[in-house]
Order: sequence, then structure tokens, then C-alpha cells
Amino acid sequence: MPASVRPSPFFLDTNIFVCTFDEEATVRRAKARELVEVALTTGLGVVSYQVVQEFLNVATAKFAAPLAPADAQLYLEQVLTPLWRVSPTAELYVQALEIRAASGYSFYDSLIVSGALAAGCGTLYSEDLQHGRRFGSLTVVDPFVA
Repeated sequence: MPASVRPSPFFLDTNIFVCTFDEEATVRRAKARELVEVALTTGLGVVSYQVVQEFLNVATAKFAAPLAPADAQLYLEQVLTPLWRVSPTAELYVQALEIRAASGYSFYDSLIVSGALAAGCGTLYSEDLQHGRRFGSLTVVDPFVA
């Protein structure tokens, strides 16, 4: 790759983090863990405040074996906080409403797309959104598609 071409930041949806704890789906878990590792080691991974909130809610209340508060705090500090680049703004919400109107996505899914766009990401990894869907220069990729 030429020196003038920089790798693009990428956004990780909440479901990627949830999959890293999935004991029953070993292939999906391995792919999700690899994505998180690349996100952390390259510094190119991005999440929004929404991903942080959603993950902590699921991990502490909905996992088969919920994370203890101390374990959730450690995950927050070591994994989520280093990737957190997008916080709420009025512009983020306006863009999410526009995306919702254009795409038919739920407001919260539209907010994920809006966060990825706000961070300048080229790829949004999510198993919940339409694989291959484009929003300008952003492409939705389901990393679990064969």
C-alpha cells in the first residue's frame, strides 16, 4: 500500500462485542474477537457512546452469566474506552433521523450508522444491518457472512 494511502477507521456495532462472549458459536466468537483485537492494536477501531451503553447493559443483565460490576468496569476501561470516539451531539441525532427516513432502519440502528459516519469510518461491522448497504463512503459489512 502506498504511504499516501492510510487505512480507514472502522466502526464496531454492539453485536460484535456481544459475540466475543458467545460460548456456543465458536467461529463467530473467534471472528468477533479478531475484529476487536485489530481495532485495539491498530487504533483504527471506533465505537460510540451508544455501543458502550448497549454492551454494558447486555453484559451485566442479559448474558447467561452476566458480568460482575468489577469485570464490566475492567472491560470498559481496557476495551471500550480506548475505542470510544463518538459522543452525542445534536448533529448526530439530526443525521440519525435523516438516515432513518431514508433507510427505514430503526432510530437506534440509524444512530449507529450516524456514529460511524461522524467518525469518518469506511466500514461498519454489524450483523444486524444490511450486509453491503452503503451510506456515502460507508459500507455495512456482516463479518459473519460466509
